[in-house]
Amino acid sequence: MTAYAFRAMSRDDLPMIERWLAAPEVMRWWGEPDEQYEVVSGDLDHPDMVQFIVEFDGRPFAYIQCYRLSTWNPGFGEQPREARGIDQFIGEDEMIGCGHGSKFIRQFVDELFQNGTPRVLTDPSPTNGRAIRAYEKAGFTKVGVVETPDGPSLLMMRQ
Repeated sequence: MTAYAFRAMSRDDLPMIERWLAAPEVMRWWGEPDEQYEVVSGDLDHPDMVQFIVEFDGRPFAYIQCYRLSTWNPGFGEQPREARGIDQFIGEDEMIGCGHGSKFIRQFVDELFQNGTPRVLTDPSPTNGRAIRAYEKAGFTKVGVVETPDGPSLLMMRQ
């Protein structure tokens, strides 16, 4: 199995994050880059949000965030207290479509489970087939479409 490194995101990573958020494939699913940059950078010091840069062979190529669902529960229903939500994107275009997404998501979630997390949820757009397939390959199952502040999302779960 390919091992990915997850290093804590820091303020030094913000220029790279800003560039990634402006990439067409990221913008397509994450929305307006300046707004998303404000959200991502604003969450750096939030105690219930952890953000990581994903590296492959020492090269940063993706972002993943993990948050306590009880802090940000966007309509996911009753969940265990220690359940977590994740969101991610691949920021380097040439790394998209190579199988990295499902592999690093699986590794990240496996590590969460090893540390006692009982359940992990995510909510891609119902029209984002690539993300849905990646999450399924990473062991997530479809729960159903839910309404979130950003519109309809496909709730997916792994436990």
